[in-house]
Amino acid sequence: MNTCGLGHDVVDVAAFAEQLAEPGSRMRALFSVREVRQASDRARQKNDGEAVHLAAKWAGKEAFLKAWCDYLGDAPYPFTLDNFPWPEIEILDDSRGVPHVSLGKGSASVFQTDYANSAAGARYSSAYSPASDNGPYAVMQERRNARSVQRSTIGAGSMPHIHISLSHDGSIASAVVTISVE
Repeated sequence: MNTCGLGHDVVDVAAFAEQLAEPGSRMRALFSVREVRQASDRARQKNDGEAVHLAAKWAGKEAFLKAWCDYLGDAPYPFTLDNFPWPEIEILDDSRGVPHVSLGKGSASVFQTDYANSAAGARYSSAYSPASDNGPYAVMQERRNARSVQRSTIGAGSMPHIHISLSHDGSIASAVVTISVE
């Protein structure tokens, strides 16, 4: 499996809880009903606050966005921060409590289109020239171009896998997301 996208995010749980509790806050609207229900259930089971579990899910959403952007490389992003479908990107636990990223119909369609275009090599260029620049940007560009070559060799039948890990300890919640292909 080749990793084509990596994202990480850290959330200050206390600051996040304040945002959730703020009158008129729209933070809850950025979560699906299922996410809020799971966070509430987990808080009751663990005898702690709902905010810590929502903070971990928020970190997961942010990490997924970062992994998706990393996966796209130099290709145009399909969303801005203003129109990103936050409630459609669900961070849900399965029956064993293992978190997964679940994409709603609209975001799944865009993600699949991005994947199909990248697998076909249609959206990526290889503008890096090792002789022209040896600075940090060149290393970053080389990494993106290497991913473009990886993507262009991926079979049309394979689909990207999204892997997520969530954690929280005290006042910090964290998530790591990778997007990989076979």
